[in-house]
Amino acid sequence: MPEPGPRRRMLVLAICCMSLLIVSLDNTVLNVALPAMQRDLHASTSGLQWTIDAYTLVLASLLMLAGSTADRIGRKRVFMAGLVVFTLGSVLCSLAPDLEALVAFRMVQAVGGSMLNPVAMSIITNTFTDPRERARAIGAWGAVVGLSMAAGPLVGGVLVESVGWRSIFWINLPVGLAALLLTLRFVPESRAPRARRPDPVGQVLVIALFGSLTYAIIEAPSTSFASIAPLAVVALAALTGLLLYEPRREEPLIDLRFFRSAPFSGATVVAVSAFAALGGFLFLSTLYLQGVRGLTALEAGLWMLPMAVPTFLCAPLSGRLVGTRGPRLPLLIAGAAMTVSGVLFAAFEAETSNTTLFLGYVLFGVGFGFVNAPITNTAVSGMPRAQAGVAAAVASTSRQLGQTLGVAVVGAVLAAGVGASSYRAAFVSAARPGWWILAACGFAVLTLGALTTGRWARRSAERAAERLRPAEARDVVATAERA
Repeated sequence: MPEPGPRRRMLVLAICCMSLLIVSLDNTVLNVALPAMQRDLHASTSGLQWTIDAYTLVLASLLMLAGSTADRIGRKRVFMAGLVVFTLGSVLCSLAPDLEALVAFRMVQAVGGSMLNPVAMSIITNTFTDPRERARAIGAWGAVVGLSMAAGPLVGGVLVESVGWRSIFWINLPVGLAALLLTLRFVPESRAPRARRPDPVGQVLVIALFGSLTYAIIEAPSTSFASIAPLAVVALAALTGLLLYEPRREEPLIDLRFFRSAPFSGATVVAVSAFAALGGFLFLSTLYLQGVRGLTALEAGLWMLPMAVPTFLCAPLSGRLVGTRGPRLPLLIAGAAMTVSGVLFAAFEAETSNTTLFLGYVLFGVGFGFVNAPITNTAVSGMPRAQAGVAAAVASTSRQLGQTLGVAVVGAVLAAGVGASSYRAAFVSAARPGWWILAACGFAVLTLGALTTGRWARRSAERAAERLRPAEARDVVATAERA
């Protein structure tokens, strides 16, 4: 298949960005609607956590499977299947009669969502082969996250106030349908030169690890240690199993050789830290603005703009910086801004003053705007193109796992701090440990951004690429033999 021209490449990028838009918009809109859901469905704090984490948990568990499946049977085919399932899941969520059904339907959404972002990133990676073009494309991809943050709270606020929280899922329908039709017409099919075999054991171990860990964290404040201990044992056993089993497979679900590259490993941990901060930040902010200040959903959405707008503006700038100067500077800016934002809330109770609240939101938006492009670019750069789906899926899994853990840990800390006290009176002091956790996540981004982007890190990436090259060479030989 001939390489697509510039216009076709930009159209493919736009279509892939549409899939990211509906997935990202769904999360930001949902956060604004949490208080309305809590009142209508009589949900506890842990119930609200599950409406978010049921989605991100399933997404994180299936992303690598979706990436490798797309590499095997065709990226366009899997991408279109994901659009259909995600759109259907959105319809079911809008019809959910109770909290349990909503959580179940969010899991259906996640099955579709797992086929979208990593596969779309793999399509972009194989469409934009020039490193600088790819960095700019990834910057535009990151700008869509900022767009969803800017539009999500406002759109969600208007819909919740005027129609009700169920309507927030309707906005996925026209975008999903349009993306499906455009994909069918314009996106070229692509796959890895040699099909990767499924890894059911690795997939089960990933689900066991993520599921048991998240459930233990969310339910810890409301249950006994004896009930949580078995889940911790399952998580540890699953992690041990992955570390022992995956290296022995010729084609593992998770190729641990990727992690011998310091930049790749750093990008993975940065993704977990940054998105843990995002998940916790949105969760605390939404509950504070509506539950403590008593703002409407629309007013709370307007208050989120000081965070959303900088994210939207800084994402493409970060992409250009990565393309011209590498990932270090964007990561340092991101880590510093997120750390200062977390410290403002943790040490100075920034939410109690409009000025410091505004400043804290702006700083977090700047930090998060700069962090996405270097994560994605580092994750896919230097990796064999034949495994682009898997490499992109590891980065996407890290994001979703981070958001899952952020909501789970911060929500558990908040629930434990509030206890039986008045929610409004106890919120600020109960949230302080959560803000310190978010500051620590920002500091991790800053530290790893400095440590994993220097000469030593680049040398480790070269050594990792050398180890991966034989596998890539086998792909070329196999393709030549089939031809």
